Amino acid sequence: MQNKSYSSSLAQKISEIVEFIQTKITYQPQIGVILGSGLGEFVNVIKDKIIISYAEIPHLPPATAPSHAGNLIFGRIADKNVMVMQGRLHGYEGNTPQTNVLLVWAMKKLGVSSVVISCAAGGLNHKFNPGDIMVIDDQINLTGNTPLTGPNLDEFGLRFPIMFDIYDKSLACLAHEIASKHKVYLQRGVYVGVSGPQYSTRAELKYFIDIGGGAIGMSVVHEAIAAAHSGLRILGLAAITDLSLPYAVSHITEQEVIANAQLIEIKFRDIVTDLIAEI
Repeated sequence: MQNKSYSSSLAQKISEIVEFIQTKITYQPQIGVILGSGLGEFVNVIKDKIIISYAEIPHLPPATAPSHAGNLIFGRIADKNVMVMQGRLHGYEGNTPQTNVLLVWAMKKLGVSSVVISCAAGGLNHKFNPGDIMVIDDQINLTGNTPLTGPNLDEFGLRFPIMFDIYDKSLACLAHEIASKHKVYLQRGVYVGVSGPQYSTRAELKYFIDIGGGAIGMSVVHEAIAAAHSGLRILGLAAITDLSLPYAVSHITEQEVIANAQLIEIKFRDIVTDLIAEI
């Protein structure tokens, strides 16, 4: 009985979020974008913006992470209707995995078919440089949990969704082509998702490298799981703000991470804007 109550409650929350959003917009969004730390200024390219604070939306807590504005923005980029999360929710803020991905499920119900999931991340590959952008080829979820825990939400996907190739190869190829036109070289790699909020120890960083990680961060994996479960096409882009290498003299600060991500934002904006136009 408790499980049935939980499932009904979660499904009801999603429905109420969608119903609220539909009172604010008159069209169906086609493409979703989730903006990570330091990338929030991307919203300046959106035309005819409708801005909804997370604080207004039923069942959503405020976004408390630095540089995460906590706004849901609708509008147009090129000729596409977009739904953009200007900042995300994290587990380290005290939220459950299900709460963190409520807006991903809402994207699906509102009509979104493709989503760009971005983040700031530490590079684990010594060939990377701060300022690079890494296309996420795959992910390793080391958070110890998943938003799919509990009864399955059958309207979104299967009880046991396959996680092979959840990042869309055609979108990744398109991103590389567009980046090349802007004379930007995109790195490729596996994203390792951890809970945070503490940064990793030297031993942990060595382990992440040993298991094949290309970048490390405190987000993305739950959103990608929910998006894949819902059948959305996913492009993952990690802004490499620093090299998180176990033999480094010191680790950069939170403020430096955000500042470095903001320097990457122009490249990110040009690539994602052109990509949305061509999807």
